[in-house]
Amino acid sequence: MLMKEYRICMPLTVEEYRIGQLYMISKHSHEQSERGEGVEVVQNEPYEDPTHGQGQFTEKRVYLNNKLPSWARAVVPKIFYVTEKAWNYYPYTITEYTCSFLPKFSIHIETKYEDNKGSNDNIFDSEPKGEEEIEVCLVDIAYDEIPDRYYKESEDLRYFKSEKTDRGVLQEGWIDNQEPIMCSYKLVTVKFEVWGLQTRVEQFVHKVIRDVLLLGHRQAFAWVDEWIEMTMDEVREYERATQEATNRKIGPFPPSISITETPLASVARNGPSSAPSTPLSTEPPEYLSVPKDRPRKKSAPETLTLPDPNRRDSGFRLASIFSWGSTPSPQPE
Repeated sequence: MLMKEYRICMPLTVEEYRIGQLYMISKHSHEQSERGEGVEVVQNEPYEDPTHGQGQFTEKRVYLNNKLPSWARAVVPKIFYVTEKAWNYYPYTITEYTCSFLPKFSIHIETKYEDNKGSNDNIFDSEPKGEEEIEVCLVDIAYDEIPDRYYKESEDLRYFKSEKTDRGVLQEGWIDNQEPIMCSYKLVTVKFEVWGLQTRVEQFVHKVIRDVLLLGHRQAFAWVDEWIEMTMDEVREYERATQEATNRKIGPFPPSISITETPLASVARNGPSSAPSTPLSTEPPEYLSVPKDRPRKKSAPETLTLPDPNRRDSGFRLASIFSWGSTPSPQPE
């Protein structure tokens, strides 16, 4: 199990980002989907939690087969997909990913949003425990390197200026001088319990997640003039219409595999009758529980060396359709 905390600052307020996040996830999912591949929305409806209050539950299936390297496609069935379940009690969200073909693989993302520059070192209430540390990764949406295949000049925040908000261009060191500013704090746990592969796979998945977070947050601000005047009702309607268009775009899916899973401990809930049968505990499964006492260390953003996207066996191709944790509406994404 490998855990890291990502901090991504934005030239927005937390309330503004609530709309921008939903808009970005819907638009990004639609752009990255194609027939037989992409994000299928299974469920998206209001949900009330006794602790966190009114929120939104979303379940999605992210179909990946054609995005896998050639050697993996030879052994993975075409109905391979990742299930994303998200509980959005903004400004607090939980997102969980499981895989239909790899029951020992899972991702758990706990997210909190605050109006600051990423300076809250205790936002997840963790305390020192033993000698292990949670690495803190600072993500700069303007100056961190992004893979060439995802670069768009219109989304380059070193040159982008919003007409409606008059924010931007983001000069080097912008985080120290920007007003308003908010931060997405994401505590990400990746688990892949396969002997001999665990460390390499968990490290690679974290690199993919970091790139997805960078791309998604860049797009949220680059598209700010498209969503900044929307109300919550309007962005929910946009989300619904985009989901329908996306499901039509990717076409019918093959029947799903029945996977036997060990259920979580029962937790009394007062959710709607349409809520998923999986217990909706906002606490992660025991094996993903967040350690309560680990000191943190800050690090410079990692330099991510990705496989050549032009190679047929490029493993990074699957990242483009992950709904990044999402962070929910969620999605990856």
